[in-house]
Amino acid sequence: MERQSVVSSNISSIGYDNDDSVLEVEFNNGAIYQYFDVPEHIHEEIMVAESIGGYLARNVKGHFRFSRI
Repeated sequence: MERQSVVSSNISSIGYDNDDSVLEVEFNNGAIYQYFDVPEHIHEEIMVAESIGGYLARNVKGHFRFSRI
């Protein structure tokens, strides 16, 4: 999955697969997580969020199934 670099103290890049509704997040420590069944609007909103890490914590973590890859 292709990811876009983001400006964040914790996250280096974010990608989204429209066909499978998978949000992929790469953290600065190299860990990569995929979150499943994520609506497209969540991807759109996180990419323009003032705090990407804060948005992830409030709207993604704990709301969607995930896997570390």
